Amino acid sequence: MPDIASSTKRLLLGRPVRSDRSEGALLSKRLALPVFASDALSSVAYAPDEVLLTLSIAGVAAMTISPWIGLAVAAVLVTVVASYRQNVHAYPSGGGDYEVATVNLGANAGLTVASALLVDYVLTVAVSVSASVQYAASTIPALRDHEAQFGLILIVVLALLNLRGVKESGKIFAIPVYLFMTAIGVMMVVGFIRYFGGTLPPAESAAFDLIPEPGYESGLVGIAGAFLVARAFASGAAALTGVEAISNGVPAFCKPKSKNAATTLALLGGIALTMIMGILLLARVAGVKIAEDPRTQLLSQGQPVPADYVQHPVIGQLAQSAFSGFSPAFYIVSVVTGLILLLAANTAFNGFPILGSILARDGYLPRQLHTRGDRLALSNGIIALAAVAGGLVWIFDASVTRLIQLYIVGVFVSFTLSQLGMVRHWTRSLRTEVDRTARRRIVRSRAVNGFGLMLTALVLIIVLLTKFTHGAWLALLLMAVVFVVMKGIRRHYAIVAREVALDPDLSASRALPSRVHAIVLVSRLHKPTMRALAYARATRPSVLEAVTVAVDGKESTRLLREWDELDIPVSLRVLDSPFREITRPVMQYVKSIRRSSPRDLVVVYIPEYVVGHWWEQLLHNQSALRLKGRLLFLPGVVVASVPWQMESVTTSAEARLGGPKSSDGLRDRAENLS
Repeated sequence: MPDIASSTKRLLLGRPVRSDRSEGALLSKRLALPVFASDALSSVAYAPDEVLLTLSIAGVAAMTISPWIGLAVAAVLVTVVASYRQNVHAYPSGGGDYEVATVNLGANAGLTVASALLVDYVLTVAVSVSASVQYAASTIPALRDHEAQFGLILIVVLALLNLRGVKESGKIFAIPVYLFMTAIGVMMVVGFIRYFGGTLPPAESAAFDLIPEPGYESGLVGIAGAFLVARAFASGAAALTGVEAISNGVPAFCKPKSKNAATTLALLGGIALTMIMGILLLARVAGVKIAEDPRTQLLSQGQPVPADYVQHPVIGQLAQSAFSGFSPAFYIVSVVTGLILLLAANTAFNGFPILGSILARDGYLPRQLHTRGDRLALSNGIIALAAVAGGLVWIFDASVTRLIQLYIVGVFVSFTLSQLGMVRHWTRSLRTEVDRTARRRIVRSRAVNGFGLMLTALVLIIVLLTKFTHGAWLALLLMAVVFVVMKGIRRHYAIVAREVALDPDLSASRALPSRVHAIVLVSRLHKPTMRALAYARATRPSVLEAVTVAVDGKESTRLLREWDELDIPVSLRVLDSPFREITRPVMQYVKSIRRSSPRDLVVVYIPEYVVGHWWEQLLHNQSALRLKGRLLFLPGVVVASVPWQMESVTTSAEARLGGPKSSDGLRDRAENLS
């Protein structure tokens, strides 16, 4: 069984990588862009849809302002990218927003940012996988009503790919990410050329009439209209998610790390801005119409659209229009769009483990998250992210509409606190810097982060106001829960550290027990029992005795007779058990020894079988496991397991060929104890 498990692990993950080869696992800009930018780039596939869906509530007239919404989102994107370029230079250690907030605003602010980012990373995986599944289900009817199950399979596949290492997963994901960028770029170029040439056919939904929902018959006028515009802007701001992942992943870049990370940020910002603006403008000229409820809002020649009408995403409609007459291009765009929606989750699979490792190092998360696996990946963080995100996909049935409302709240909390922290960082630097050139650079950097602070704070307020009742409250609740849990973990580690620390004079820590009382548990006379007795005698305890529990009177009598016949030089004590229990009598006896001699150390030796197959383990050692679990909580008690390897785990020919020994063999072992 262990060999099969090891072989399967090697097949799925590859051979282990030596620690001294960690430099070889670093990413060049060419690989870092698809690894860290896939989340932000994938938002191009659904952010325009969210903007148009929100504006559709007020009817077709409201959708004409979608390019202006895109411009507002683009302005925020440029500001955030410029701000984070400052971050990666000032804090290249990989702590990102968490480190910036902790150093400049205090531990609680840093922990707030960390909780926001952890929640956002989980939601990134859940939303991206759900969007990919929904996209696939719209083209593959067999997947309908099975989206959640398919989503779980995809999360497992992503986790396995990332467990192979960051560089390995980067190579795998680079091709589809670059194909997506190329496909969308070609689609926009062809679409605008055909538009200006007068040959661009209208989108499939252009002929539909879009009816506003009740209360919005007058369009975007009044407070309700302004609120709807703000909500559309908040939905479009999903395009900014993923920008922070690069600042958290600086250690994964090749040297010079900060410069390469800043360059990758600039590339990401330029590509994402071009795409989202191009898609919104092309959707406007192609007449794309999508609605939250197509059955009631979309009319075809004055009648509701047919019941079997499938509303295709914006990119799907644009590809069909731009590449009309050449269907292979349409299918290529559809396939790579579905892939990029899935691969967006890969950004979280790189950012979450790094942030989790830093938090574990600081004592806020279990320390297992700080260790690297065979392939130098932070395996425990990857597995934890996959498990939690998979749970959300299952609970929300892979519904993007329900999950998207929880999204982007956390990332703008981290944006805002990070920018505030950077403003304080530059202000503090100005107090000690005397060089004029350096001071001008610092003032310029502070202005960039200050503007970023105002803009991201404004967006955060808008997001909270427009999305709070639609599900943002749940994201805030999750952040609060994570914050409290991390505080509790830090408190636990602090208590443990105090309890195990050496006393100042070391006298108490060096105090030795007055005596050692050894107990060997005996169920019957066999080789494991004799080995346990031999081991116990080898430690030369002050007191050594064998103990058995009289569950069956006849068995106990036979054991005593065999013990005397073999003349074993260790006394055998029989504990009475009228209710046929094993654990309770042993526990009571050990406690009685501790009460009579509190300074004595009690060592309990438990013989155990070591078997080669998992199903064999179910047939042995259950009583020993229960007893060990109870004894571990008794002060002044040490539990020693004495293993006896069965033939199923032995590799020597002698062990495989050897048969059961006779009672003479036991007698020989008893004589060896003398």
